[in-house]
Amino acid sequence: MSELICPHCGKAFTVDESDYAGLVKQVRDAEFARELAAHEKLAAAAADSRVAQAVAQAKEEMTRATSAKDTQIAQLESRLQAAQAAAKQQAELAAAQTKEQMAAQITKQAEEIARLRSDVAAAQERFDAAAATAKAQQNLAVTQAVASAEKERDSLRFAMEQQRTKLESQLAQERTQAKGQLEQQRTQLQGEIDRQTAEMARRDAQYQADLAEKLQAKDALIAEARAEVDRVRDMKARLSTKMLGETLEQHCEIAFNQVRSMAFPRAYFEKDSDLSINGQKGDYIFREAAEDGTEVVSIMFEMKNEADASTNTKRNEDFFKKLDSDRKAKRCEYAVLVSLLEPDSELYNAGIVDVSHRYEKMFVVRPQFFLPIITLLRNAGLKSLEARQQLELVRQQNIDVENFEDQLNDFKDKFGKNYRLASERFQSAIDEIDKTIDHLNKVKENLLGSERNLRLANDKADALSVKKLTRNNPTMKTLFDEAKERRSAADAATPAQPVEAEIVDVDE
Repeated sequence: MSELICPHCGKAFTVDESDYAGLVKQVRDAEFARELAAHEKLAAAAADSRVAQAVAQAKEEMTRATSAKDTQIAQLESRLQAAQAAAKQQAELAAAQTKEQMAAQITKQAEEIARLRSDVAAAQERFDAAAATAKAQQNLAVTQAVASAEKERDSLRFAMEQQRTKLESQLAQERTQAKGQLEQQRTQLQGEIDRQTAEMARRDAQYQADLAEKLQAKDALIAEARAEVDRVRDMKARLSTKMLGETLEQHCEIAFNQVRSMAFPRAYFEKDSDLSINGQKGDYIFREAAEDGTEVVSIMFEMKNEADASTNTKRNEDFFKKLDSDRKAKRCEYAVLVSLLEPDSELYNAGIVDVSHRYEKMFVVRPQFFLPIITLLRNAGLKSLEARQQLELVRQQNIDVENFEDQLNDFKDKFGKNYRLASERFQSAIDEIDKTIDHLNKVKENLLGSERNLRLANDKADALSVKKLTRNNPTMKTLFDEAKERRSAADAATPAQPVEAEIVDVDE
């Protein structure tokens, strides 16, 4: 039997030898199938790569052959075109010569053309042969690549078959070894189980003996405890009520003094003996202050106890009102009743009881929780003091912020007043400038109007001519005509001597 652990749920389960061998065979068969598939993929990829290389090489050779064919054809066509052009040129030149020379030349060109055509045909045949050779080489390369790939695939399959046979033999050998090891482990485990069984039997006997000794010791302790209870009951029966209360107070005072120097070095814990406030007093007052004198916490304590056989049984809540009054009169923050009353109460026996729903900041504890309640309230007071200090710091910061805001507002008011005055004066200056600009614009308009009138007058003066002056004036027209005639006669009599014209007639 073998113990295996499930990888999903983590639970252990046992399998026999046949199941274990089946699991091992499944795992190894799966590994072998995965390796076989990986080898087949690698072989197929290698074969495909070789086939692709052969096809690419054949395509490249075919491309080179095609390119060579195109080059030869282009050369032959260029030669043919050049020959035709030369023949045409020679035919045109020979047209002026004799017809025999032209016929001979044409025959010669025809022979040349036939020769060139035969060259082209031979080149085409060579190209077709080269293409057929390239195609045959390509097919041969592909066939060879496929044959090589199939051969390599067969060799890989053969190698994988051999490896599979080898692995199966190794698996059988390992299975036999594992079976022997499992038999050996089972024998060892059986021996270990027998040893552990014997050890457990020995430990059980030892445990039974120890248990019997502990039971005897427990019976002895119970007898001693009962004797102590009887002694305490007898002592309490002999004590008065006042002595019982003083015994509890002494217990609390001794417990506090034992840890005063370590836990409460700056604390005050004394009996309350001041009757001047309300004519009554509590039992003990606890006060503790910080290094700067600030009070951390203050507690009014009241200790109550009674005899077990007392006929006048009291309850804890009978003392709540007086304790709260003492706390307020002595200005203490908390009130704590250390009580042994109601010894069968599950509420008060559970630990520290908060009765703040009846009286503010009041707690009831048993004597064993006397020091813990002081520690808790002192720690709460320290946190409250830290919060008060932070609050005071925040209040001071708020005061500083308020002063800063007041100064900032005063500055804003003064700055706004100065800005308003400057803005008003600036606006008045702008208004004066606008008035001056309006006045200058009016002067500018007047000057522009004068310039326009002068330009119109100049245009009118330029437009004035003799023709316009004599248009509706026949007398002036007659005078001007006579003057023209005289000037023409004078010009005809003395052509070499120019005569200045007295009147120039400008026709527009």
